[in-house]
Amino acid sequence: MRSRIPLLATLTLAASLLAVPPAQAVDYPFQNPSLPLEQRVNDLLGRLTLDEKLSLLHQSQPAIPRLGIAYHKNGTEALHGVAWSNHLNDNWNQKFASGTVFPQAIGLASTWDPALIKNVGSAVGDETRGYNDADPVLWGLQVWAPVVDLLRDPRAGRNEEGYSEDPFLTGVISTAYGKGLQGDDPFYLKTAPVLKHYMAYNNEENRSLTSSNLTPKLKHEYYEPAFKAAISANAATGVMASYNVVNGRPAHVNTDLNTVVRSWTDKTLYNVSDAWGPHALTDLQKYFDSKPEAFAAVLKSGQDSFTIDGSDITTMVTNLKAALDQGRITEADVDKSVRSVLSIRTRLGHFDPDGGPYKKITKDVINSAANQKLNRETAGKAAVLLKNSGLLPLAKPQSAAVVGPLSNKLYQDWYAGQMPYQVTPLAGIKERVSDVSTGEGLERIALKHLASGKYITATGTGPNDNAALIDAAPTAASQWDLTDWTSGVSTLRNAGNGKLLGGDWRSLDTDDDEPNGWYVQQQFALERQSDGSYLIRYAGYENVEGWYNLPDPYVTVTADGALGLAPKAGAAKFGKEVVADGIAAAAAQAAKAEVAVVVVGSHPYVAGREFHDRDNLQLGDGQRRLIEAVRKANPKTVVVLETSYPVIVDAPTLLWTTHAGAETGHAVADVLFGDVNPAGRLTQTWPASDNLPNKLDYDLAKTGMTYLYGKSKPLYSFGHGLSYTTFGYQGLQVQGDKVSVKVTNTGKVKGDEVVQLYTHQQQSRFKQPVKQLRGFQRITLNPGETRTVTFQLKKQDLAAWDYTRNKWVVENATHDVLVGSASDRIRQATTLRVSGETVPVRDLAKTTRAMDFDDYSGVFFADESKVSGEVVEGSAGDWISFTGASWGPRLTASVASANGGSVELRLGSPTGTLLGTLQAPATGGIYQYGTATATVKAGTGNLYLVFKGDLRIKDFALAR
Repeated sequence: MRSRIPLLATLTLAASLLAVPPAQAVDYPFQNPSLPLEQRVNDLLGRLTLDEKLSLLHQSQPAIPRLGIAYHKNGTEALHGVAWSNHLNDNWNQKFASGTVFPQAIGLASTWDPALIKNVGSAVGDETRGYNDADPVLWGLQVWAPVVDLLRDPRAGRNEEGYSEDPFLTGVISTAYGKGLQGDDPFYLKTAPVLKHYMAYNNEENRSLTSSNLTPKLKHEYYEPAFKAAISANAATGVMASYNVVNGRPAHVNTDLNTVVRSWTDKTLYNVSDAWGPHALTDLQKYFDSKPEAFAAVLKSGQDSFTIDGSDITTMVTNLKAALDQGRITEADVDKSVRSVLSIRTRLGHFDPDGGPYKKITKDVINSAANQKLNRETAGKAAVLLKNSGLLPLAKPQSAAVVGPLSNKLYQDWYAGQMPYQVTPLAGIKERVSDVSTGEGLERIALKHLASGKYITATGTGPNDNAALIDAAPTAASQWDLTDWTSGVSTLRNAGNGKLLGGDWRSLDTDDDEPNGWYVQQQFALERQSDGSYLIRYAGYENVEGWYNLPDPYVTVTADGALGLAPKAGAAKFGKEVVADGIAAAAAQAAKAEVAVVVVGSHPYVAGREFHDRDNLQLGDGQRRLIEAVRKANPKTVVVLETSYPVIVDAPTLLWTTHAGAETGHAVADVLFGDVNPAGRLTQTWPASDNLPNKLDYDLAKTGMTYLYGKSKPLYSFGHGLSYTTFGYQGLQVQGDKVSVKVTNTGKVKGDEVVQLYTHQQQSRFKQPVKQLRGFQRITLNPGETRTVTFQLKKQDLAAWDYTRNKWVVENATHDVLVGSASDRIRQATTLRVSGETVPVRDLAKTTRAMDFDDYSGVFFADESKVSGEVVEGSAGDWISFTGASWGPRLTASVASANGGSVELRLGSPTGTLLGTLQAPATGGIYQYGTATATVKAGTGNLYLVFKGDLRIKDFALAR
């Protein structure tokens, strides 16, 4: 999601469209709660005009007064609380309270506690109902949450929105959160959760133009299951299409939405587009030539709602009518999607005279005392103790130095609401320690233009008060507090006016209190040169999706001495002068205190966010130096790391939390002082270095990303997390479909353990993960207490996708059964012999899809047509291979090529023995397929198809 219905546009909708009809007697069958859902939907559908039907296909659905139907808006953001209440005006904030902001989604998953997360989802669902009760125009009941995008690369800008790199864990947590959001009534929905974003969406760089290359195996085994879990458990009512392209076809016209996704449940789903996504098909992706063609394809692909043009339905209705007139869709296609709309709205109680059972929830639930308590509990359970030198838990110190850029400040992310209050780490610690000193630990610097000798100086706080080269000696207006966040990106706060230096792609000013906006323009990177000078890169700009054309802007000085932005070749050189050393001051405070707590981390708007990926995972240089200086001054130093994603940092005692909402400070203090024994666990691998694969490569089986396929030693492993007590494991047994192990608290304090079950298949026709999570339980044990933990492991759970036959297969194989406290800390192991199939030798005499290869190099997975199907597209030197196959001499292939090309068939390797060459004719275009034939040498073994020109292969057969 990249935009929402603007507040002013919403408020200025015609009153007649927004009028909510009063509760009334049952006049029509669709208003009768005692009738079956299908009968109610059919009755209402039959009463609607074509124009009314079309209006219901928009995010902003006007009222239909003649039928007593109120206005409805899709798309309340509810990722970890009701979002965007912070974007409303003063009148709103005077009228309504801000809601509960829970820990970020990755923090929720770090609890590994589905029951707790269901409670969080329920609280968010209650508050959504509360906001809807206060203003049903602004706050609709279809919620766009949870996000189940898999976190296969921590550099992705939206990392904080997802749960895990693992599809099983993601599925369990999303199911729990979704069930909480929609409530426990067997028919009615508290809210209607929609999963984001279908699918394989994990990069912001050119996100609408890059294609996620998915092998059939990974598509079925890795990318789909994260969505399937919640849908098949009836814990979500639909999915949102993603911005990216998948195997050459934009996700907004992926017919899997209508076929695969809907096959996972017998319930009616209500799928939606992402904001502006249907327009991207013509305006950005250039996939279709006209809007009617594009909009028709969106509807037929299985999406029931267009999230475009704010609250204005005109463009959508006009183009869908044109599509009807052109025969691209029929009214039956419209009716199919409208049924989805009406089904979910009926279950939300929209057509019941009393509004349904959840209508009684009022705005009084917003930020209730119970939700505040739940928030604190969740934030505490989400915290992960990465390392402990023995310093924690703290033993009632008399004094403490609490320092760092995040010590006394909480930040909200793009999909959060405004926090109604803030308990910072400093505040939480002050409640327990009488003598506390503090400081941000920042350097205050001046930036001297080396050519002129003048300093970058703030001139005011208005948008036209541009910073300039003015001061010949540093004054408050030319001094800046430098915060090095992550990935080499910093913010600069003016010492004189307290505002951040920012830009607008042309000039620089100081008119913002915090990083903000869609394009976060308050970001800079100070790049040290070999001569000791600095170039200042404007990192708030990102040349994404072809919108702008100024790559890598740097601060420059124009002929008249003004500051501007230009390519690197025109960058000005600056000297960095430290005016006041906050790092040294923090170290001095730490030296005088009994203990020191250094709170460092990321800013949710800086160095990555929606529309902006990260370049690396390094903690900022200034923050690293702060940790080192404080540790040197006081060995009793705890580092609290507050980030939305993995970063590369180390310390003897290190506690990690996400940006955990209003109760962050209480939760941090609860863990530091031992009131909460930490049991949060990492839900993604923390790499040990920035030497990572291309972030646009989605084939983790090849790249080695995630714990599933990674073989190098990470900084911290998937599932990692420490405790203040110890646990022993013994007696692992596998009996039938049950796996059991005894776990004992062998320490001196009560604590939680997250018991994790993994398997590894020792022999397989297919490449298998290093290990794979199959189950987990978070349990609480008193000192000396033992509990038997039992997991269900069904034979079918061990199935792999057999792309040679396009079906799931359980192979005849031995599996390692592994139980432990992390993916790299296996405490008990045994083996399980599974009686299954032996995958037969591949017979290429049968027609074989080119996409069902065993291996590949260089090729692109492409769209067979603009409707369905996938093919392999290659150029000279690219290849696909088929392992352990047999084939005959008569080759027939379905190919497409604008100019013709050829394919060599080779034995054993891309340069092995030449078996024959297929000449592919020019077919006239990439979607125009023709038949090509050739005679080759028959044989058995590993067959390679090596491209010698630009063409697409749909399928082939090597008949005997």
